[in-house]
Amino acid sequence: MVQLHEAQRRADPITSYVAPESLQDALDVLDMHGASARVIAGGTDLLLELSRGARTGIHTLVDLSVLTGLDSITEHEGRIKLGPLVTHADVVASPLITKTGLPLAQACLEVGGPQLRNRATVVGNIVTASPANDTISALYALGAEVTVTSAAAGSRTIAITDFFTGFRNIALDPSELVTEISFEALSELRRGVFVKLGLRRAQAISVVHAAVVVNENLDGTVKDLVVALGSVGPTIELVDTATAVAAGRRLSEAADDVAAAARAAISPIDDLRATAEYRSAATEVVVARALRALADRTEAATWPERPPRLAKATRCATNGEAATSTRDRTRREITDSSTVTAVVNGVERCAVNAAGRTLLDWLRADLQLTGTKEGCAEGECGACTVHLDGQAVLSCLVPAARADGAEITTVEGVASPDGQLHPVQQALADCGGVQCGFCTPGFVMSATMLAAEDSDLSRKQLVHGLSGNLCRCTGYYSIIDALAEATTTDSARSFAAREATAHPSRP
Repeated sequence: MVQLHEAQRRADPITSYVAPESLQDALDVLDMHGASARVIAGGTDLLLELSRGARTGIHTLVDLSVLTGLDSITEHEGRIKLGPLVTHADVVASPLITKTGLPLAQACLEVGGPQLRNRATVVGNIVTASPANDTISALYALGAEVTVTSAAAGSRTIAITDFFTGFRNIALDPSELVTEISFEALSELRRGVFVKLGLRRAQAISVVHAAVVVNENLDGTVKDLVVALGSVGPTIELVDTATAVAAGRRLSEAADDVAAAARAAISPIDDLRATAEYRSAATEVVVARALRALADRTEAATWPERPPRLAKATRCATNGEAATSTRDRTRREITDSSTVTAVVNGVERCAVNAAGRTLLDWLRADLQLTGTKEGCAEGECGACTVHLDGQAVLSCLVPAARADGAEITTVEGVASPDGQLHPVQQALADCGGVQCGFCTPGFVMSATMLAAEDSDLSRKQLVHGLSGNLCRCTGYYSIIDALAEATTTDSARSFAAREATAHPSRP
């Protein structure tokens, strides 16, 4: 029998989308449907796997993203705790994590672009279980624990190293979901860093990455050392000899020996991104850089100032301060015959056919809002960027049913009601930044959210904020020049203020 490539397989249709009223309700739905249901939070991995036929037999999505109180980042008795809805953007924006879990913050900043980070969750990253997923090695190095819960059996806590049982395999039953990730807070004597090698500066899948956590004695010598390597094998690799090589020595003295031990500890893979030989050499270099940064105490030196989030407000709750929402808290089950109602560009719009489709397809086909473009359909190009409840997101990776009760802005709604172009739109036209025009709607949506988020952007922050948008013409200079002018002008600030007043976003 011929085995089809995943791109050739016909995807199983999603026939039902459930918006639960509580976490317990979500667990009850999973218990009732079994393996035919799957929890979705960000969905940035799951929707792709479903569309490619990589996951089969799933007909119901249970969307946790409609719930409140699950996105908290807290510290209790020296342990950092992350709720199941904490996104990569939440981690990047958290001063608590950058202070007490720097490797995780650095790893989260490497995941996709800002629009993807606004939806993608840390829990989703570990459940997908790819050895190239950046946050997994960081959590390995931090010694994290994973709490999973089911309606029938309650909760159990698993060491992160035991959570992964093989290539893309995890110790999670179909009726369970991950309800917490926790780890011991870093301190003055216990520090860490994450270093990644990719084939481009943004939105790169790892060729090799390393997370390192060192625990030092009072005299500055190494007490304990954890080195976790990603994208070099079927699972995350721990360098078992790291502590033995470095113990009792200063990290600066032991760095080269530990890096060599890391190279010797792996049997790397060959794939499209790199050969095994290159990965071996690169692993030694990446680990050496990480160790030298820790030895020099410069592990946080490259952390950007005010990394742009492409959101009007920080959604994540810190230290127990729960976000509020005006959403209907009763359970909603949506099928393709259900009517989904959303406020789109300030006007209430209704349409069906939302259960098994993406927000991108629903906007284009059912609401006829064709300004939003499909470029890659896998969350890499940014052409499909829209604003969902005050955040820039990739509509190709959002379930259409998630629009029910939401506020959405597409490129058709950016200009003022009297037809005046947004300063971003005008600048792109004036500076020749439109070019072929295909990527332009996505750039407009990202840049207008940048202008609303921060009125004092440096050019570096602007480039960072637009890293989730690709230009097919490769003409970035005119785009950046135009947006650098447009997002910092008084007219852009006043426009953003008017927009926020007219269409206040929900957290």
